[in-house]
Order: sequence, then C-alpha cells, then structure tokens
Amino acid sequence: MLPARPNSLILLPGMMCDDRLFATQITRLCHEFEDKVEVIVPVLDTADTIEGLAHNIIAEAPASFALAGLSMGGIVAMEILAQAPERINRLALMDTNPLAETNEGLVRRDRQIQDVQNGLLKQVIMDEMKPLYLAENPHKQAILDLCMDMALSLGEVVFIRQSCALRDRPDQTATLASAHCPTLILYGAEDRLCPPERHYLMKQLIPHATLAEIEGAGHLPPLEAPEASYDHLRAWLNQDS
Repeated sequence: MLPARPNSLILLPGMMCDDRLFATQITRLCHEFEDKVEVIVPVLDTADTIEGLAHNIIAEAPASFALAGLSMGGIVAMEILAQAPERINRLALMDTNPLAETNEGLVRRDRQIQDVQNGLLKQVIMDEMKPLYLAENPHKQAILDLCMDMALSLGEVVFIRQSCALRDRPDQTATLASAHCPTLILYGAEDRLCPPERHYLMKQLIPHATLAEIEGAGHLPPLEAPEASYDHLRAWLNQDS
C-alpha cells in the first residue's frame, strides 16, 4: 500500500482537455487513499513548447511525485522525465506517442492552427479530432459532448499553443530508454490517434514497464472505461518502488 506520508500525483490531461478527463479516477483516489495522495492536474497552457510546459510544471511540483499523462499529457510527462528524472517516483504513460511529429502531421497542424486563427475552433474539434477519439460505446455521445465542452472552455489561444508544442515536440525514445522508476503503459485497444504499436515500442524501450490494454476503449480510456483505467492506476500506485 501507499506509505503513511502524503504522496503527490500529477495528472497531465490530453490536448484541449482539463481535469474532467480524470474525474472518475480522481474521485476514486480521494475516496480510497484519503489524505495519502494529493492529486494535481495542471492546465497545459503556460507555454507553446513541450520543453517550456515541462519546465513550468517542474518549477511548481513537489520535490518527488508520481506522474501520469495521457496523449499530449504523456508527451509532456516524457519531457519532465528528460529534465528531472530524479523527481519522478513512478511514471504512467497513457495513449501517447514518444516520436516526433511526422511530415504529414506538421502540415496538418499548421493548417489547423490557421483554421482556428480564422475562428473555426469548434469545426476543427468536431470534424478532425473528435471522430478519432473514441471506440463505439453506449456513452459515446456524452463523452464527445464533454470533449467539446472542455475544448471550447480552454479556447483558441490554448489550442494554438498546444498545437505548436505538439508540432515541434522532440523524439523521446532515448529518454524512455533511461527510465528506471515503476512505469505503466496503458492504451485503448481501439486508439486510432496513438495506436497500440506506439505502446509496444515504449514497452521495448522500458522493459520493466507494465503494459496494459483496455478493451473497448479508444484514445480516452479514463472516460470510456473509467473503472478499468482506475484499477490499473491503483495497481501502479501500489507498486513497490
């Protein structure tokens, strides 16, 4: 079990998501672990580079912390690992990608940035991002509505900053190969944005990591399969250092 002293868990949400992405997991953590875990969910809006976002989170973080990130949050988590590996006592990477952006992705992101600058944020989210998020699920429409609400709440400036950061992100394969802390690699079996192959690669880079597939989930298992996602996070938090 977790030690008696408080532990800090930093949860990093995906692009254009906020703490509502992890609502079920946060509620369960607070109920089950009470004062033994402090949950922190930064908003990824303080810089337009992955390096800058990671630097700003490290500057505000406790001396030692567990770190979990989904999608863009996982990419920022890998950069935190690159900048301050001694601060991280365990790492969870969910539905994310350790590779730099592709040439095709560079073109797509530049076009999306231009569209959002022209006032088309809702259309970009609806037409180009939301259709790739989820597996078929009885709650799919409600989850998509939540994703849209999170995105519109964060707004155009955050979209552009996050898009620039993701467009220019570094390759993190060497960073992952140096990871030594207890590590969870979790992904939805039907993720089309960050497919299973990316997670197999991360497992090859971190052989001691636990690889967890969530059946019936796409890119957002914490919303699509909240209880299964929590069970894996709970086991990871209870894992010996």
